[in-house]
Amino acid sequence: MLPLGMRFAIAAALLLATAANAAPPALKSPDDVLKASPKSDWHRLDPANLMVMQLKTGRVVIALAPDFAPRTVGNIKKLVHEGYFSKSAAIIRSQDNYVVQWSRDPEPQTSTGGWIEFERGPSATFHALKDPDTYAPQAGFDGDFPAAGDGKSEWLVHCYGMVGAGRGYEANTGNGAELYAVTGQAPRHLDRNITLVGRVVQGMELLSALPRGPAPMGFYEKPGQHVPILSVHLGSEMAPSDQPRLEALTTASKSFAAYAEARRNRGGPFFIRPAGRVDVCNIPLPVRALSP
Repeated sequence: MLPLGMRFAIAAALLLATAANAAPPALKSPDDVLKASPKSDWHRLDPANLMVMQLKTGRVVIALAPDFAPRTVGNIKKLVHEGYFSKSAAIIRSQDNYVVQWSRDPEPQTSTGGWIEFERGPSATFHALKDPDTYAPQAGFDGDFPAAGDGKSEWLVHCYGMVGAGRGYEANTGNGAELYAVTGQAPRHLDRNITLVGRVVQGMELLSALPRGPAPMGFYEKPGQHVPILSVHLGSEMAPSDQPRLEALTTASKSFAAYAEARRNRGGPFFIRPAGRVDVCNIPLPVRALSP
């Protein structure tokens, strides 16, 4: 019979071997995190800051960001209230892997003056990711929007679905009368070169599936190719029964932190090797219909 000490040593070695060969703990999927998130970690999107664009194929809802671009967003709201985008407005451009752009048809109105709201001062509401970012010292989220910062200033970033105010070569020509939505791989080189005014929170598939324009930069060659915009309204100016009833996961919540971690380390039967890091544009904002 083996000495008692040797028997303990062998038993310990067997336990270590068993632990080493055991399957790693299952990682939570982003969907699992969202399903487990409490109602208190969600908030309703304010109808006063929702712009509803009606196309023949459905409606596109855009959450505006007045805290980042107050003057430009203020002018957009003014234009919407006056019916500017409901009078001969159309999508005039769909560039592959880049943007969809719309304005009054046929001529965009970017030369009537605008504002340079490419960045703002640092904010206590900015929550940085722990992962490094290629385009900024820090990237993360501020409110409902992906953002970046350097300690001196903060700015919104060009992730998929973000909406910006088109401009000409003059930096102050973007007044919100001509808008675009990012439909391709995040063009982060545009950060701090164009005023971002919000993000699409519903109906993004209606924009990304549009036929690509054949002219340079994806513009449609003929007016007949333009995609008509039937109407644009602010959510708060619509009948209560027609208003978008949407809620988003609060980016400062514990559930969002767990959601970001799940996106960083994807689990489930498909993922063999989790990445262990995540880009800010690979964390889409969870938005869902508000329950009655």
